[in-house]
Amino acid sequence: MNLSGFGNHFSSEAIPGALPIGRNSPQRPAFGLYAEQLSGTAFTMARAENRRSWLYRLRPSARHGAFTPLSAAENHHKTPANPNRLRWNPREIPTQPTRFIASITPMLVNRDPETLSGVTLSTYAFTENAPNEVFFSADGELLFIPEQGALTLFTEFGRLDIAPQQIAIIPRGVRLRVETPAAAARGYLCENHGAPFRLPDLGPIGANGLANPRDFTAPSAWFEDRDGVFELIQKYGDRYWTTKLDHSPLDVVAWHGNLVPMRYDLRHFNALGTVSFDHPDPSIFTVLTSPSAMPGRANADFVIFPPRWLVAEDTFRPPWFHRNLMSEAMGLIGGAYDAKAAGFAPGGLSLHNMMSAHGPDVASWQAATDAPLAPHKLTDTMAFMIESCWPYRATAAAMADAQPGYDAVWGDFPKARLPD
Repeated sequence: MNLSGFGNHFSSEAIPGALPIGRNSPQRPAFGLYAEQLSGTAFTMARAENRRSWLYRLRPSARHGAFTPLSAAENHHKTPANPNRLRWNPREIPTQPTRFIASITPMLVNRDPETLSGVTLSTYAFTENAPNEVFFSADGELLFIPEQGALTLFTEFGRLDIAPQQIAIIPRGVRLRVETPAAAARGYLCENHGAPFRLPDLGPIGANGLANPRDFTAPSAWFEDRDGVFELIQKYGDRYWTTKLDHSPLDVVAWHGNLVPMRYDLRHFNALGTVSFDHPDPSIFTVLTSPSAMPGRANADFVIFPPRWLVAEDTFRPPWFHRNLMSEAMGLIGGAYDAKAAGFAPGGLSLHNMMSAHGPDVASWQAATDAPLAPHKLTDTMAFMIESCWPYRATAAAMADAQPGYDAVWGDFPKARLPD
């Protein structure tokens, strides 16, 4: 049974009677369980902003040895800030057995996890499950965006199954194991180092629309009582660290709180748009936002471009040409993106950093310029954008794989014809 509602305070127990009543930390928790609080915000945050959960587990999570650097999985070196527009082809599926953690490849990075700001956008492509490998990030919360192949996320709070067109949000510090029931899985992983994602304010839109809170679901309590050799890997300070356990750390029998993993189906997004003229700002497609210290300027926005009707009159309907203070990293989950006729495939990635001029390519511009303006529904499409107020730096691995000649997609626009 899944629990419905973004930001709600939930209670769940896998064994009846495991949750204490009327207090969080009784002297003797039921069944000899250990009470433990997981805090995703500072204790003194305002009640509306405070996120924490109480976990009741078979062993305290403190029961582990020292972490040591995992040199084989260190983060990739960041290159200097770069104003150039960049684009990448989809990753190839590995031909050798590859586990999820080993497959994570950071592509675009800004700020520093130690500043509690910025994001890291990675891709993954793996073929082999690791039943005794558990992972968590101390650097930020994780946003899973599968593009090919379903995922099963076994977390301390319970199990989440997601497939392409769905996402999962895993709070900072929550332990999980990632598996796929498919032969291979590929997608994107966004690590948000700043304020936790929340639903954006709707302002003049009113009370309804965009991503509705009830469509987000948290898992019911589930636990794993398994002994054996387990590897616990954490990301800390932009590096991976590892330690060994003699039991599965996914042993939470009951929990309550509002810091929980969540799943959302992007097809439930209620897209809004113009019913008169002009192309609306992409901010109306925001699913989740991580605010910065400046109101209205996001540390990270997760934005999608789903199937929708286009009805604007006397309007160039694809995204217009623009230069933007925000930096835009875009991926494609399925179908085609309406501003690019070729070169941007599902599983691919593009970057338009702050103030870099971009927009539709020549073929998309020509088609939209000449199109009869009857109502038209965009179908077979799902693109997303991680927009940030901080400029992205591409990693060395990303720069080595960037498409050559991306600038050429804007090279053949004809000059406007002025009257004599």
